[in-house]
Amino acid sequence: MADLLVLTPSADGPADVVPALALLAHRTRVVAPEPTSMLDAVDADVIVVDGRGDLADARNNCRLVQVTGVAVPLLLVLTEGGMSIVNAEWGADDVVLATASPAEIEARIRLLMGRANEKDPLENAAEYSSGDLTVDVGGYTARLKGVPLDLTYKEFELLKYLMQHPGRVYTRDQLLQEVWGFDYYGGTRTVDVHVRRLRAKLGAEHEQLIGTVRNVGYRFDPPSKGAVSARSRQSAVRD
Repeated sequence: MADLLVLTPSADGPADVVPALALLAHRTRVVAPEPTSMLDAVDADVIVVDGRGDLADARNNCRLVQVTGVAVPLLLVLTEGGMSIVNAEWGADDVVLATASPAEIEARIRLLMGRANEKDPLENAAEYSSGDLTVDVGGYTARLKGVPLDLTYKEFELLKYLMQHPGRVYTRDQLLQEVWGFDYYGGTRTVDVHVRRLRAKLGAEHEQLIGTVRNVGYRFDPPSKGAVSARSRQSAVRD
């Protein structure tokens, strides 16, 4: 049994989006296509995006999932007309017709979950980098342009956790649970304080690596390839 988050403007329930869901035993939740709805997606196994209506809205809703960095497989539901337009830029992991049979829906959900459960090598990496920043998990050290950063244990754990999930937005409550643990009774202001200290230690040139999503939380924003190349050229000129 899977937990499905159905992203749709319809108020008629998941069976309105995919009638076959009424015949399957999966748990379903219906939310409106809004940024705050992505907070509910963290615990989902598959996000089902309703693309039966306006195709521009359908594409934007797929991109909404990408922008908020939710690492959950996305199943896009379309009509025959939408199938001729959708492409890889939409960011869907799979597409299906709204009229698909229960067996087909079940198979697609099962395959999406199977691929998502494959191990992410970043989770177990001993060391990984993003631009000028390198984190050594085993050595509990972080280096910026080869220079070690003077981080406290929790600052390192917070940086490591965000860096392991680039682009994914976490609320303060989620970060408290993941970094400080369920037995921590401090308030969410603790997260804000540690983020502020981390940014200060990263310096003005790199503080934007820890991004703020207004009214939601924080995420790790890897530098673009263009930005990294530009800094490399500037460094070469100074040398």
